[in-house]
Amino acid sequence: MDISSEIKLIRQKAFMTQENFAKELNVSFSTVNRWETGKTLPNISAMKQIKIFCDKNNISFKELQNAWLSKAKEKR
Repeated sequence: MDISSEIKLIRQKAFMTQENFAKELNVSFSTVNRWETGKTLPNISAMKQIKIFCDKNNISFKELQNAWLSKAKEKR
């Protein structure tokens, strides 16, 4: 699965709207929306916040982490 789909899945597993998810991560709604539509990728700081969110809500982070790392390697 791609990064945008993984982020959306994490949010949906927590039964959250994009707005509420954004508040939890201390980012804007538009940032979450751009991640989920594949227009932008989360930076390392955002990935840390998503990891904390996943840990707190007992949601797997591994698939998103693998997709993000794979994309980062492609950019090199």
